[in-house]
Amino acid sequence: MTAKKVKQIKITLDKSVSRQKQPIVRTVEALGLKRIRHFVIQDDNDVIRGMVFKVKHLVTVENV
Repeated sequence: MTAKKVKQIKITLDKSVSRQKQPIVRTVEALGLKRIRHFVIQDDNDVIRGMVFKVKHLVTVENV
């Protein structure tokens, strides 16, 4: 049986979360981002895409 390859995206925090409202800060934390220029690799699914859309002004996204 072959393993199903899941698409992934690289999410990088480019701007500070200071002066952001609490739901935005919590979304950035839920994505796993801790500081500026920190990146995480997440599976490309609707949940992650929705979170990225909510904080799109703070992050950049690349396909892996």
